[in-house]
Amino acid sequence: MPLAPGAQPWSSDPAGPDSRIGVLLIHGFTGSPASMTPWGKALSEHGWTIRVPRLPGHGSRWQDMNLTTWEDWYAEAERNLRELQATCDQVFVCGLSMGGSLTLRLAEKHGSDIAGIVLVNPAVHSERPDRHLLPVISKFLKAFPGISNDIAKPGQDEVAYGKIPLKAAHSLSQLWKLIKSDIAQVTQPVILFRSLQDHVVEASNAQWILEHVSSADKEEVLLENSFHVATLDYDAPLIQERSAEFIARLIKQ
Repeated sequence: MPLAPGAQPWSSDPAGPDSRIGVLLIHGFTGSPASMTPWGKALSEHGWTIRVPRLPGHGSRWQDMNLTTWEDWYAEAERNLRELQATCDQVFVCGLSMGGSLTLRLAEKHGSDIAGIVLVNPAVHSERPDRHLLPVISKFLKAFPGISNDIAKPGQDEVAYGKIPLKAAHSLSQLWKLIKSDIAQVTQPVILFRSLQDHVVEASNAQWILEHVSSADKEEVLLENSFHVATLDYDAPLIQERSAEFIARLIKQ
């Protein structure tokens, strides 16, 4: 199935000493690399090696997502992480929404091999009243109406599906359970960006994460002018600047 325009993965492999720093950026559920590529390009200006992968089932048709599970998405994220680790001295991982979920799981499993994590409106649970019915509903209903392009800034497009594939959503909920059970294993420095107006992920997610990670170095940055897909919204320059400062501070000299 052909990819939607803008859904292609993006990477940067510069030369020079700064290329020994790697950054992996992971997009969200039903989204695509389009939501992360501008951020990746901004970070690449520092000479760092960048990977913005496309997760399996994304960027084509929503039906394709129901053929995949969280293990498939995690495997692609981990493959890119290992690719960066093969050539870089330090690797940082950044994630938006479900990309934040995968970032947390990578941090739990890879420990000090990840130098720091950057989370933007990350998710580890949902407060939707129908969430408890998902295991049953997903067996006979393929999708719900989705919420894509939750962006305050006009003219932006995250190239996401307009539906929520329910088998995939059920799989995501299983990932969340694993993340929560192992959250104390997250010890890396964390910077978490949270939009004050988010119509997709509830604020309780960020609160729970910050309260339960074992990281001594953790910070929350509130985004006053953005909705859920803040990486494409009015606060995108702030995310780019503060995440670059976070990475630069942690780079071993």
